[in-house]
Amino acid sequence: MSEKLYYNDPFLQEFTAAVLSCEQDKTGWKVVLDRTAFYPEGGGQPADTGMLGDAKVIDVREKEGVIVHTCDKALNVGDTVTGRIDWVRRFDHMQQHSGEHIVSGIICARYGCDNVGFHLGKDIVTIDFNHDISPEDLPSIEAQANAFIWSDTPIDIRFLEGDALRQAEYRSKKFIPGLVRLVAFPGADCCACCGTHVLRAGQVGLVKLLSCQKFREGVRMELLCGKRAFDYLSGTWEQNLAVSRALSAKPLQTHAAVERLKGELESVKLRAATLETADFARKGAEYANKGDVVLFEGDMSADSVRRLCDAVLDTCGGRCAVFAGEDGNFKYAVGIREGDIRPLVKELNGALNGRGGGKPNFAQGSIAAKEADIKAFFEKN
Repeated sequence: MSEKLYYNDPFLQEFTAAVLSCEQDKTGWKVVLDRTAFYPEGGGQPADTGMLGDAKVIDVREKEGVIVHTCDKALNVGDTVTGRIDWVRRFDHMQQHSGEHIVSGIICARYGCDNVGFHLGKDIVTIDFNHDISPEDLPSIEAQANAFIWSDTPIDIRFLEGDALRQAEYRSKKFIPGLVRLVAFPGADCCACCGTHVLRAGQVGLVKLLSCQKFREGVRMELLCGKRAFDYLSGTWEQNLAVSRALSAKPLQTHAAVERLKGELESVKLRAATLETADFARKGAEYANKGDVVLFEGDMSADSVRRLCDAVLDTCGGRCAVFAGEDGNFKYAVGIREGDIRPLVKELNGALNGRGGGKPNFAQGSIAAKEADIKAFFEKN
């Protein structure tokens, strides 16, 4: 058994230990110490990393009570080495894990549900609950969690078994025999847990709930805690500040400014569509009774290409092909009022690196060819 120093002092960043064994496998050198402050992966929390002497610790696992450190180089059995935890990583994990407990305890008490999944990812923390939770409830849950964090309540961690364990009220996904570690955030949560945690609620700093989406029989919630939450909110503040400057609006009035801009854009788009429709009608009149027509236009939307082709088809008396864009990147629409245009479109796509299709008398797509090559194709077809 390796002595688990991370349970005695989760803020321990440096320690000394004796090397009991060191064996190599395909993933690195497997080092066992008589004691360690490195937390092994488990309970949804990733393993610690850091250094043992001059060897990098790249992974830590527990096997039958023995903590095995995977290192990038060998250590001498019998030596005393100094271990150094990657503290930035560890403290981040402590903030995320403790914040997750607080949020889960509040939600499980509020809805009478269970936390059925937890993943502490590199960027995002996710929690799964077996109950439907409305996204509209997130602000009140978040406010309650942060109010508890700012109360700075001390965390209570105990090891219980037997009658004492049976009499305790705590969250657990399954029955756990023997000695059980209970992590309590008095007033918010008590849960069986093997992870590392802060000592006081205030050390979590902040909780930010990002989303809540339907997942299996319940929901999956995304959240950030501590420095992750601070960095996320700082980033969104910088983005909003840039938007406020671009729109000449105060930071707390950017949404209203965007709504005004959207209204103005819709008016411009409606005006442009009206002018475009009139222009397409003039082109249709220009090509009345011309038979087959091939047109090249500047860049326009796929819908505009369709509408122009349709307007010319109304008058030309033959097929119409409209290409919009520039050499190597054209949108197209091809149609005919009587007959089947699909064989021609298939040949066009095959000959000139095109993609697209449609109904028997009308097709749309894109083509990566030059204008001259397109003209040459239609002169032969």
